[in-house]
Amino acid sequence: MTAPKENQTTRRRAPAMSPEQRRAMIIQTAIPLIAEYGAAVTTAKIARAAGIGEGTIFRVFADKNELLQACIAEALSPEHAVRELDAIDVSQPLPDRLAEAAEALQAHMSRMGAIIGSLGHRGGKHPGTVRGAGRDESTTRIRAALAELLEPDKAALRRPPEQIAALFFGLLFTQPRTEDEPDLTPQELVEVFLHGALSGGAK
Repeated sequence: MTAPKENQTTRRRAPAMSPEQRRAMIIQTAIPLIAEYGAAVTTAKIARAAGIGEGTIFRVFADKNELLQACIAEALSPEHAVRELDAIDVSQPLPDRLAEAAEALQAHMSRMGAIIGSLGHRGGKHPGTVRGAGRDESTTRIRAALAELLEPDKAALRRPPEQIAALFFGLLFTQPRTEDEPDLTPQELVEVFLHGALSGGAK
Protein backbone atom coordinates (compact mmCIF):
# COMPACT_ATOMS: atom_id res chain seq x y z
CA MET A 1 0.00 0.00 0.00
CA THR A 2 1.52 3.29 -1.08
CA ALA A 3 1.69 6.19 1.37
CA PRO A 4 -0.42 9.22 0.49
CA LYS A 5 1.45 12.07 -1.12
CA GLU A 6 2.24 14.88 1.27
CA ASN A 7 0.11 17.96 0.84
CA GLN A 8 1.00 18.43 -2.81
CA THR A 9 -1.54 21.24 -3.17
CA THR A 10 -0.12 23.19 -0.23
CA ARG A 11 3.46 22.80 -1.50
CA ARG A 12 2.86 24.60 -4.75
CA ARG A 13 5.10 27.59 -5.27
CA ALA A 14 3.69 31.08 -5.50
CA PRO A 15 3.53 32.42 -9.05
CA ALA A 16 6.90 33.69 -10.20
CA MET A 17 7.37 37.44 -10.22
CA SER A 18 8.23 39.29 -13.38
CA PRO A 19 11.59 41.11 -13.36
CA GLU A 20 9.75 44.43 -12.86
CA GLN A 21 7.74 43.06 -9.93
CA ARG A 22 10.84 41.61 -8.31
CA ARG A 23 12.74 44.86 -8.86
CA ALA A 24 9.93 46.83 -7.18
CA MET A 25 9.79 44.38 -4.27
CA ILE A 26 13.54 44.62 -3.69
CA ILE A 27 13.42 48.43 -3.78
CA GLN A 28 10.56 48.55 -1.25
CA THR A 29 12.47 46.16 1.04
CA ALA A 30 15.73 48.06 0.69
CA ILE A 31 14.42 51.60 1.36
CA PRO A 32 13.91 51.25 5.16
CA LEU A 33 17.22 49.41 5.47
CA ILE A 34 19.03 52.19 3.59
CA ALA A 35 17.34 54.79 5.81
CA GLU A 36 18.70 52.89 8.84
CA TYR A 37 22.17 51.84 7.65
CA GLY A 38 22.94 54.17 4.76
CA ALA A 39 25.27 53.04 1.99
CA ALA A 40 26.84 50.52 4.42
CA VAL A 41 23.81 48.24 4.06
CA THR A 42 24.82 45.02 2.32
CA THR A 43 22.99 43.29 -0.50
CA ALA A 44 23.06 40.17 1.69
CA LYS A 45 21.08 42.01 4.39
CA ILE A 46 18.59 43.28 1.80
CA ALA A 47 18.23 39.78 0.35
CA ARG A 48 17.54 38.26 3.80
CA ALA A 49 14.90 40.91 4.53
CA ALA A 50 13.27 40.24 1.14
CA GLY A 51 13.37 36.46 1.64
CA ILE A 52 15.40 35.87 -1.52
CA GLY A 53 18.89 34.77 -2.43
CA GLU A 54 21.50 37.51 -2.84
CA GLY A 55 22.04 36.46 -6.45
CA THR A 56 18.42 37.33 -7.23
CA ILE A 57 19.23 41.00 -6.61
CA PHE A 58 21.91 40.92 -9.30
CA ARG A 59 19.51 39.43 -11.81
CA VAL A 60 17.54 42.69 -11.81
CA PHE A 61 20.25 45.20 -10.79
CA ALA A 62 23.70 45.44 -12.36
CA ASP A 63 25.33 46.17 -9.00
CA LYS A 64 24.68 47.61 -5.54
CA ASN A 65 25.13 51.19 -6.77
CA GLU A 66 22.33 50.75 -9.30
CA LEU A 67 20.08 49.45 -6.50
CA LEU A 68 20.93 52.43 -4.28
CA GLN A 69 20.19 54.87 -7.11
CA ALA A 70 16.85 53.16 -7.77
CA CYS A 71 15.97 53.49 -4.07
CA ILE A 72 16.83 57.20 -4.07
CA ALA A 73 14.70 57.64 -7.18
CA GLU A 74 11.78 55.76 -5.61
CA ALA A 75 11.99 57.86 -2.42
CA LEU A 76 11.83 61.03 -4.53
CA SER A 77 8.99 59.74 -6.69
CA PRO A 78 5.73 61.69 -6.27
CA GLU A 79 3.53 58.63 -6.93
CA HIS A 80 2.74 57.75 -3.32
CA ALA A 81 2.14 61.37 -2.28
CA VAL A 82 -0.11 62.03 -5.29
CA ARG A 83 -2.16 58.91 -4.53
CA GLU A 84 -2.66 60.08 -0.94
CA LEU A 85 -3.69 63.58 -2.07
CA ASP A 86 -6.12 62.11 -4.61
CA ALA A 87 -7.69 59.97 -1.88
CA ILE A 88 -8.61 62.98 0.34
CA ASP A 89 -12.37 63.49 0.55
CA VAL A 90 -13.13 66.82 -1.19
CA SER A 91 -16.49 67.07 0.59
CA GLN A 92 -14.64 67.92 3.82
CA PRO A 93 -14.17 71.56 4.85
CA LEU A 94 -11.13 73.17 3.22
CA PRO A 95 -9.05 73.37 6.45
CA ASP A 96 -9.48 69.62 7.00
CA ARG A 97 -8.52 68.85 3.40
CA LEU A 98 -5.38 70.96 3.63
CA ALA A 99 -4.41 69.48 7.02
CA GLU A 100 -4.60 65.98 5.51
CA ALA A 101 -2.58 67.18 2.53
CA ALA A 102 0.04 68.68 4.85
CA GLU A 103 0.38 65.37 6.73
CA ALA A 104 0.77 63.42 3.48
CA LEU A 105 3.37 65.80 2.08
CA GLN A 106 5.32 66.03 5.34
CA ALA A 107 5.52 62.21 5.35
CA HIS A 108 6.73 62.36 1.72
CA MET A 109 9.45 64.87 2.68
CA SER A 110 10.43 62.71 5.64
CA ARG A 111 10.94 59.69 3.36
CA MET A 112 13.05 61.77 0.98
CA GLY A 113 15.14 63.21 3.81
CA ALA A 114 15.76 59.82 5.42
CA ILE A 115 17.08 58.26 2.23
CA ILE A 116 19.08 61.21 0.89
CA GLY A 117 20.47 62.00 4.36
CA SER A 118 21.50 58.42 5.08
CA LEU A 119 23.29 58.09 1.75
CA GLY A 120 24.82 61.56 1.84
CA HIS A 121 23.68 62.00 -1.77
CA ARG A 122 26.45 63.99 -3.45
CA GLY A 123 25.60 67.32 -5.01
CA GLY A 124 21.91 67.10 -4.07
CA LYS A 125 20.97 66.30 -7.67
CA HIS A 126 17.67 64.58 -8.37
CA PRO A 127 18.66 61.29 -10.04
CA GLY A 128 15.36 60.86 -11.87
CA THR A 129 12.91 58.19 -10.76
CA VAL A 130 12.02 54.67 -11.66
CA ARG A 131 8.75 56.02 -12.99
CA GLY A 132 10.31 58.76 -15.05
CA ALA A 133 9.37 61.82 -12.99
CA GLY A 134 12.20 64.27 -12.37
CA ARG A 135 12.15 67.01 -9.74
CA ASP A 136 10.25 69.55 -11.85
CA GLU A 137 7.67 67.00 -12.93
CA SER A 138 7.28 65.77 -9.34
CA THR A 139 6.62 69.31 -8.13
CA THR A 140 4.17 69.96 -10.96
CA ARG A 141 2.20 66.78 -10.25
CA ILE A 142 1.98 67.42 -6.50
CA ARG A 143 0.87 71.03 -7.08
CA ALA A 144 -1.78 69.83 -9.55
CA ALA A 145 -3.12 67.38 -6.95
CA LEU A 146 -3.24 70.18 -4.37
CA ALA A 147 -5.06 72.44 -6.83
CA GLU A 148 -7.71 69.73 -7.25
CA LEU A 149 -8.28 69.78 -3.49
CA LEU A 150 -8.80 73.55 -3.64
CA GLU A 151 -11.12 73.50 -6.66
CA PRO A 152 -14.42 73.15 -4.69
CA ASP A 153 -13.62 76.46 -2.93
CA LYS A 154 -12.41 78.26 -6.05
CA ALA A 155 -14.98 81.06 -5.74
CA ALA A 156 -13.83 81.89 -2.20
CA LEU A 157 -10.10 82.01 -3.01
CA ARG A 158 -8.28 85.30 -3.60
CA ARG A 159 -6.11 83.74 -6.28
CA PRO A 160 -6.53 80.79 -8.72
CA PRO A 161 -6.30 77.31 -7.12
CA GLU A 162 -3.03 76.61 -8.97
CA GLN A 163 -1.37 79.66 -7.43
CA ILE A 164 -2.72 78.94 -3.94
CA ALA A 165 -1.49 75.34 -4.31
CA ALA A 166 2.01 76.59 -5.22
CA LEU A 167 2.05 78.89 -2.17
CA PHE A 168 0.91 76.10 0.16
CA PHE A 169 3.47 73.70 -1.30
CA GLY A 170 6.20 76.29 -0.83
CA LEU A 171 5.19 76.90 2.79
CA LEU A 172 5.40 73.19 3.58
CA PHE A 173 8.90 72.92 2.14
CA THR A 174 10.25 76.10 3.70
CA GLN A 175 8.54 76.03 7.11
CA PRO A 176 11.06 77.77 9.42
CA ARG A 177 12.42 75.76 12.33
CA THR A 178 13.55 77.28 15.62
CA GLU A 179 15.28 75.54 18.50
CA ASP A 180 12.97 76.87 21.22
CA GLU A 181 9.62 76.42 19.43
CA PRO A 182 8.05 73.13 18.32
CA ASP A 183 7.09 72.68 14.68
CA LEU A 184 3.59 73.74 13.76
CA THR A 185 1.11 70.90 13.57
CA PRO A 186 -0.58 70.47 10.15
CA GLN A 187 -3.72 72.06 11.61
CA GLU A 188 -1.79 75.06 12.96
CA LEU A 189 0.09 75.50 9.71
CA VAL A 190 -3.17 75.45 7.73
CA GLU A 191 -4.76 77.97 10.10
CA VAL A 192 -1.89 80.44 9.63
CA PHE A 193 -1.91 79.82 5.85
CA LEU A 194 -5.64 80.45 5.48
CA HIS A 195 -6.10 83.23 8.04
CA GLY A 196 -2.71 84.94 8.28
CA ALA A 197 -0.48 85.68 11.24
CA LEU A 198 -2.83 88.03 13.09
CA SER A 199 -5.03 86.68 15.86
CA GLY A 200 -8.79 87.08 15.61
CA GLY A 201 -8.82 90.04 18.00
CA ALA A 202 -6.00 91.98 16.32
CA LYS A 203 -6.80 95.11 14.31
